[in-house]
Parts: sequence; C-alpha cells; structure tokens
Amino acid sequence: MTSSVSKVAFIGLGAMGAAMTRNLMNAGHSLSVYARRAEVMQPFAGAGARASTSPADAARDADVVFTNVTSTHDVEEVLLGPNGVIHGARPGTIVCDMSTISADATRSIAAKLLAAGIHMLDCPVSGGVKGAEAATLTILVGGKTEQLARVRPLLQKLGSNIFHMGDHGAGQVTKTCNQTVQVINIQGIAEALLFARANGVDCNKVVEALMSGFASSKMLGLMGPKMANRDFAAGIEARLHQKDFGLIVDMADDQGLPMPATRLVHEQLNELMEHGWGKMDTSNLLRVLEEQQKA
Repeated sequence: MTSSVSKVAFIGLGAMGAAMTRNLMNAGHSLSVYARRAEVMQPFAGAGARASTSPADAARDADVVFTNVTSTHDVEEVLLGPNGVIHGARPGTIVCDMSTISADATRSIAAKLLAAGIHMLDCPVSGGVKGAEAATLTILVGGKTEQLARVRPLLQKLGSNIFHMGDHGAGQVTKTCNQTVQVINIQGIAEALLFARANGVDCNKVVEALMSGFASSKMLGLMGPKMANRDFAAGIEARLHQKDFGLIVDMADDQGLPMPATRLVHEQLNELMEHGWGKMDTSNLLRVLEEQQKA
C-alpha cells in the first residue's frame, strides 16, 4: 500500500461496514468514519478514527472513500446529496461502493462523480458478516482497471477473492446474479424440508444425505441445519434479500426477461416481510410455506 492511497473514509457502520472498517484500521490505515448516529462512530473514534459530521466531511482528506449502506437511495444521498461525498472529496478520489444497489443507478452515480473528477468502483460483496469479519469476502468490481489497481491493496484487506467484472455497473449485475442463485436455492431448501417433514422423514438426516450428493451447496450446508433445527435467528436479515429481489424484478421487467423462479421467490419474500420476519433470517421462507400450508 502506497502512502498516496493511505487515507481512507468509511461511510456506513452497520454489521458489514463495521467489520470492514475494523480490518482497515487493524491494517494501519488512517480512517475517517461516518454514520448517521454519532454513538455508532464512538468505538471507532476511541480506537483512533476521526468521527465525521457528514459524508462530505468524511471524504475531505481521503484518497479512497468506502460506502456500505442499504439502498440505492441511501447511496445516492451519501454520495450526491446536499452533504454528500461529492461536496467534500478532492479530484482524483476513488469511491468504492460496497452496497448492493441498482446497476443503472450505479452507472448514473459514477458519471456524476466523474464530472466532479471523482472516480467510482461498484464493489458489492458476498460472504456475509462472517466473511466481513474474517476478511474473506468475495468482492465483485465494476469500473476502470486503473482505479481498481490503485485500491486493490485495500480490497485485499477486506476479501480473499476480487473479481473485475467489467465497467461501471458490472459488479452490481454480478451481485444480482449471486442473489438470484442464492435465494432461489434457499427457497428450494425450504420446499424440500417442508416435503420431508410432511412425509415423516428426519430433516437433519435429509440435509446430511443431500450434502453428500449433487444437491450439495453452500446454502444447503448453511440453511439446511437452521431450518431442520428451526433456528430462524438472523444470519443475513431477510429484509435485505427482499430489497435485492425487488431490484432484480424491476430490472427483469425493464428488460422483458422471463425469470419465473425469481418472481415467485420475490412474492415469498414479500409475504415473509408481511409476517414481520424481515429482521430475522431468510430461512424463514420455510415458515412462510408452513403458513401457506395452514391456509
């Protein structure tokens, strides 16, 4: 890591952002941090980070600005809003957005930042909180090769797999593909275990057997035991998957893409939210099926 990109800002200190921020600080980088609630910044300020008053303030002295917030609107606000990064960052700064948002919006944001001399990479991640804590995330990058080369040493402090997928928005498109495969798989696991239980077969044994054959997957290994043991506490909050599937369906509609399984799972996630389980795990898709069975 060269001194020219040693000053870092991190905006968004939720579970994922906080873990990534700690990894950057542990690697010796000088950080400015920003979160909407001042108390969220205090542990980082106590460890030597500068608590900022706004995204613009956080970006003021930074070579690289990371953002990790929830929605497309949130990213637009922290980057382009009245107190956004665009009003504080100097020309040549690189923004790495680790959020999962609209690919079209990402391209628009990147163009507006570039007009102010600020570069952007979309860098959504896969691996969840555990991957963020262990710095083993998969990072899916869209943007220019030159900017990726500059920030790669930082990204290597956050993840073990970095893929350059193409120009602006390509990282977000790839993350969309990841979410599609991942959550449709979770729905399939829920249906399989509903079927197993209804037919009197031990769900834990079903998971064990399936993990030895072609049905084996990371999601089955993670979600199968949770469903079998009725552990519905949050790993990744289901509301985030529901948000992502809304983005996917909107893009599919705009492009006229037939994605029937995606649309079905989106409906199931919407029903999960209606039951008030959004801050619990996506394994609650099993409970959605059970409620439908009762109806």
